[in-house]
Amino acid sequence: MNLKVILDEFSKVAQNPKQQLDNYLGAGKKVILVAPVYTPEEIVHSMDLVPMGAWGADMQLQEAKTYFPTFICSIVQSILELGIKGSYKGVSAIIIPSLCDSLKTLGQNWKYAVPDIPFIPMTYPQNRKPDFGIAFTKAGYQRVIDDLEKVTGETFSDEKLIASLAVYNEHNQVMRELAELLAVHGEVSAVQRSDIFKSAYFMRKEEHTLLVKKLIAALKENEPKKGRIRVLTSGILADNPDFLSYLDVYNMQIVADDVAAESRQYQQDAVDGETGLDRLAKKFADMNNCSVLYDAKKERIATIVSKAKATKAQAVIVILTKFCDPEEFDYPLIKKACEEANILSTLIEVDRQMVNYEQARTILETVQTILSKQSPQ
Repeated sequence: MNLKVILDEFSKVAQNPKQQLDNYLGAGKKVILVAPVYTPEEIVHSMDLVPMGAWGADMQLQEAKTYFPTFICSIVQSILELGIKGSYKGVSAIIIPSLCDSLKTLGQNWKYAVPDIPFIPMTYPQNRKPDFGIAFTKAGYQRVIDDLEKVTGETFSDEKLIASLAVYNEHNQVMRELAELLAVHGEVSAVQRSDIFKSAYFMRKEEHTLLVKKLIAALKENEPKKGRIRVLTSGILADNPDFLSYLDVYNMQIVADDVAAESRQYQQDAVDGETGLDRLAKKFADMNNCSVLYDAKKERIATIVSKAKATKAQAVIVILTKFCDPEEFDYPLIKKACEEANILSTLIEVDRQMVNYEQARTILETVQTILSKQSPQ
């Protein structure tokens, strides 16, 4: 299978998740929506259910505004909008974690706005690393299990969870390997790169792993395209094709990312613990470098700079989802750290309702003008 055919497969899934949902439902599968950011998909998978990502969609918000103030995160609002408008019809439940204030309100509003799809909360502790934090996380997972058994009639077994953890660990490994390859292969566009990561939310992980392995093999046989401006992207979500296409217009290659919907998902495997549930709780405890995870020393900031240096990124592009408090708190620190490291950084605000990215285009054009005078790697 050649490179273009494989990339088209990812795009087909990423650009039409409703079709993917209908395919699973048509095959008799029970589907569980998993809202961002670190929902325990592994538990859903282990119960022979299909976990499907719910990160909202680019759309004009109408019904959701009845439940939210207009300034709240558009990702969260669009998830509710899709639920109200019936886009998730047929799914068995939605799991919503509590990792930011907006997500906490989503769960409560969901119960009243979309009563036909049960809401399952996943409450995470602020202090996730001490033993008491791990025990709290484990208790939260048990609540999710109890609710899933109740709404789907399926049963949980720790043995099956351990098997699912192996599936997810392997997926993490191939995604990390792919991210390293994409830093070399400039022939993969920003839109195509996004589709690879985005499609992972709409496919069972074993299916996605197989397709990623084919892509890795095809890339290794392909002559890497060089000479593009190397950038690192950071933020919660960066999947709008119109916006990403401007990166290609200005000859920019994403050589690494610090995006919550992309590489942040694959940093940590579940390996330590006596039981599967222990391993999953320990996995969350060991996660780092994310704006929605408690990080008193803000070690994430140094990690972004280190990653930019390691991948020879010429600029850090912070793609800030409007009104995302966790990301807004970190941005001044990212900017300062990049300045101290002599790495160009810039901020581009986005949200799910945007239809015009001309301001972003102007910013990217300016970045290109500055960096085009530097020697490409």
